[in-house]
Parts: sequence; structure tokens; C-alpha cells
Amino acid sequence: MSFTFVYPVLISFAISALLGPVVIPYLKRLKVGQTTRDDGPQSHLKKNGTPTMGGIMILLAVVITSLIYMKDYPKILPILFLTLGFGIIGFIDDYIKVVLKRSLGLRAWQKMAMQIVVTGLFAYYLLTFHPEMLLMKIPFMSGKLLDLGFLAIPAVFVVVVGTVNGTNFTDGLDGLASSVTVMVATFFSVVAIGTESGIEPITCAVVGALLGFLLFNVHPASVFMGDTGSLALGGFVAGTAYMLQMPIFIIIVGAIYLIEVLSVMLQVSYFKLTKGKRIFKMAPIHHHFELCGWSETRVVAVFSIVTALLCLVALKAM
Repeated sequence: MSFTFVYPVLISFAISALLGPVVIPYLKRLKVGQTTRDDGPQSHLKKNGTPTMGGIMILLAVVITSLIYMKDYPKILPILFLTLGFGIIGFIDDYIKVVLKRSLGLRAWQKMAMQIVVTGLFAYYLLTFHPEMLLMKIPFMSGKLLDLGFLAIPAVFVVVVGTVNGTNFTDGLDGLASSVTVMVATFFSVVAIGTESGIEPITCAVVGALLGFLLFNVHPASVFMGDTGSLALGGFVAGTAYMLQMPIFIIIVGAIYLIEVLSVMLQVSYFKLTKGKRIFKMAPIHHHFELCGWSETRVVAVFSIVTALLCLVALKAM
């Protein structure tokens, strides 16, 4: 049993931790530094120049560990595809922004088009090889499955793209996306192990990779994951949820992702409707709490604790 879930955590953690002293200095030499928003919290200005694209460390750790187990655990493949696919989109966006020095990165339509293509391939895989995975477990109704029929495929696009972008918005403070997602990955690992789903090596690999990355990403961060990491983690969460028939559970365990993206949508909509007024001091909502006087570490701690408690609720809801 330890080979299935203990070793993937340890292997992935070791790879991620060992990559830090190699990758971070290399990123510094490339001068792929983060540029913070001028209208953001003043405490963030000192982050200017901190290397980004550190998500490469997470991706490499997860990919290498998953390949070790791929032969005996083929259900890893679609999750790895979605994780790597979105990670590559994030890498291209980061590369354009910080290496080619084009501040906007990929255009919005280009990023969305690439996300739709990756999601479409994932949906095709489910429909062709695992159509049963399109059925969704209903929280607090043990044994009940929701069959959306012809709406199941459109739902895949909504869930995957929504989760990916929610995770992306969550990556705005030192260790925030990493800390929240390690809780979510641990939840999925517990479920995967308990149900013997055959995907536990990759869920555990993500736990290990994030723990290793957090050694360098906690406040004050010496590296940021960038879109390379945040988009990849969103792909992992969505892909894992589908392979466990648990996309509805993302609303519970991934509530922070949902709140983050909703705060941006509400802020932008209200700003346009009222011609300049705001609901929050700043969006995404983690910046609102900072401007209310919360320290960066307090926001990360509270969001992580909330996620941990919601994961326990989700376990009870199975």
C-alpha cells in the first residue's frame, strides 16, 4: 500500500525540493521577475523582481512521479494530460510576459481558445473511454448519481475552464494557491485511496510536489508559481474531480477558487454598472482583506483553514 500513496508523496516532494536550488537561480539569471500592480497593496512592491514560472518545479515533479506509475495506473493519464496541457498554456503565457517582455502575455481569446482545445480533448477522452465518469456524485446523497445527459459535455467545459481560472485568480499571495491546493489534493488523495480508484499516485504526487514547492513559496517567497503552476493545478483539480465522479464537490472543497473568481466578476460588473464604484477595495478578494489590514500570512492561513474544514465537510458529504 505504501508504494501506492506514500512513495509518490516522498518522490515528488524530493524532486520538487531538489529542483528549487537549481531552478530558482536559473530563473534569476533569465531575469524572469514578477511585476506587481501599482494599485495593489504597498507591501507587494518589494516582490518586484522575484522569479516567477516556478510552477515548472511542480510540473516536473508530478510528471516524473506519474510516469513511474503510469504502466500500472493508466487512469492517471487523463489527469496528467489536463495538468500538463494547462501547465503548457500557462508556461507560454508566462514566457511571453516575463521573457519576451510583453506585459499582456497571451491575448484573452488566445488563452481561452487553447483552454477550450485542451478541455475538448479531455471531454473526448471521457466520452470515448470512460463515459461513466460523466455521471456526478451528489453531495450528501450517498450512492446517488446525477446524469446530465446531452448537457454532460458542455458541463465539462464549464467545470474545467471555471476551475482552472479560479485557481489562477487564487495565486496572488505568497503560498496561497499552494496551501489551498495542497488541502484539496490531500482530500482527493484520501478519496482515491479509500475508493481504490487507481489515480492515487498522481493525487499524492501533487501533494508532495506542492509541499516541496512551499519550501520556497511561503512568505517571503523566493519564487512564484506563475500561470505555469496555477493553470496546471486548476487542470489537476478538475481532471481529478471528473475521474472520481466528483465535479460537484469542487463547489465545496474548491470554494476559495469560486469565491476568488466571483469576486473579480462582481467587481468588474459593478464597476461598469455604477461607472466607477467598487464592491471590494480590490479584487481578487484576498487583496481586499489585505487592504482591510490583514497581513499576507493571515490571509493565507485563514483561506487554508477554511479549505481544510470544507474538505472535512466534503468527506462527510460522500
